[in-house]
Amino acid sequence: MPLRVDVVTLFPQMLAAGVQTSIVGRALQAGHLTCRLWNLREFGVGKHRLTDDVCYGGGVGMVMRPEPFFRAVEAIRRDAGPGAGEERVVLFGPAGRRLTQEVVEEFARVEHLILLCGHYEGVDERVRQLLATDEISLGDFVLTGGEIPALALIDAVTRLLPGVLPEGATEEESFSWGILEYPQYTRPPVYHGVEVPTVLRQGNREQIRRWRRQEALRRTWRHRPDLLQRFRQSRVWKDDPQWEMLLEQVRRDEEEATTE
Repeated sequence: MPLRVDVVTLFPQMLAAGVQTSIVGRALQAGHLTCRLWNLREFGVGKHRLTDDVCYGGGVGMVMRPEPFFRAVEAIRRDAGPGAGEERVVLFGPAGRRLTQEVVEEFARVEHLILLCGHYEGVDERVRQLLATDEISLGDFVLTGGEIPALALIDAVTRLLPGVLPEGATEEESFSWGILEYPQYTRPPVYHGVEVPTVLRQGNREQIRRWRRQEALRRTWRHRPDLLQRFRQSRVWKDDPQWEMLLEQVRRDEEEATTE
């Protein structure tokens, strides 16, 4: 069964191009994914189809009303029918879990995602309390609405669906091991005086594998030591003693570099 994604938004045009291009677009065409955009305005209140109102208690900005979201989700569920599989209703907001590769893998295992895109000053708290099963944040910064996070989640999840990418394509990417990915190179072999590492051009698969692991550790050591600490507690690390040996080499290299 393909993953079904329904997005509830005031601005479907912001997402339309994104879901029709690149890997997501190809996944849609191949039937690995279905995606429908629902205009929240169609579920608005009264003859003017209002979707927002003033904030109780005062304050600057408008708050999105709960009724349109509840009505939209009800319509989506009727359209999906009883055989839609496991469903998650995702609201995007600053209080949510950080969107990580682990969270993406979790969502890639379900059959139906309903994504709720807020806007303006925020969404009525009852949407979070009574409707959403998950709240997700891209990070500690403020966006105008939930459309960009929705596209990010769709893109990240789609890449993990069976058949979308060649087998093994996601196994050594950043965060798939729990650390950053190793450096990548292509032609020409020398550019602006920088040469592609010799090991990558010699064709020895075991040496390339070792180099990639070591450079992934080095890059993580330099840029995301927080990931490295967590990786050392993972099953991937514990199941292969080579990681410890490679990290020790990286540690020596980095210490020597700082004393030169």
